[in-house]
Amino acid sequence: MIKGSIPALITPFKNGEIDKNALEDLVEWQIEEGSNGLVAVGTTGESPTLSHEEHQEVIEIIVKKSKGRVPVIAGAGSNNTRESVDLMKFAKKVGADAALIVTPYYNKPNQNGLLLHFSSLNDCCDLPIIIYNIPGRSIVDMDLLTLASLSKLKNIIGIKDATGDVSRVSDTRKYCGENFIQLSGEDASALGFNAHGGVGCISVIANAAPKLSAEFQKAMLQGDYKKALVLQDKLLPLHRATFLEPSPAPIKYALNKLGKCDNELRAPLVTVNENTQKIMDNALRHAELLN
Repeated sequence: MIKGSIPALITPFKNGEIDKNALEDLVEWQIEEGSNGLVAVGTTGESPTLSHEEHQEVIEIIVKKSKGRVPVIAGAGSNNTRESVDLMKFAKKVGADAALIVTPYYNKPNQNGLLLHFSSLNDCCDLPIIIYNIPGRSIVDMDLLTLASLSKLKNIIGIKDATGDVSRVSDTRKYCGENFIQLSGEDASALGFNAHGGVGCISVIANAAPKLSAEFQKAMLQGDYKKALVLQDKLLPLHRATFLEPSPAPIKYALNKLGKCDNELRAPLVTVNENTQKIMDNALRHAELLN
């Protein structure tokens, strides 16, 4: 079962190109620190500014370096169903364990369009799918009846919910059943999400705090919310700092401070300003990740 702390990995760059060595080192560090899975080429991985060839390259690097030690969930979302089908088939071919599929953005399909899109992906190959519902970015919100219909399909196994509404967990369990995997897509509310019945988080801050994030999720899955609350308070400044500017700029700055990658993004994203740098430095110190 996919659960626990699952970092949505950044894509490191050096001089405008994918830094393969830094990416491989990041994968190894994440696994050593206790991460329970890895997401390749999600929003945090700067998927919008990667070419199709780069998108596929990053998935393949992460799958190969992971060597089956943790599940690899390949970002394969698009607002073009045909494109998502191609990405799904590639992810399956190179050995990804599942695909993360965002609700189509910009062209704003209605609920029938969402049913068509995800049904087509369910049928295109035998690869488990986690639906990614993030209306703040995609402007489309999958309703519970649509999700309930899709949850009956063979390959649709769960949802990454980035609405920030933890009460949805109970509603989703009612409509989709107890075995439907529910993962938080928002670090700051992950504690409440799991308290309602979620089983993990696809996390941005776990890029920089993999051990703490894994311990946080483990405590909740074991029902130790007293320990989880201590870790929540330790991580909260990092949650806040990570979204002061468009993601993944703040978390890339944090990883650069930790010596894990260059502080480089693809345009139109830019590096964080000095004020955000200071706040992030303090957050890293609060989490005891930086001296």
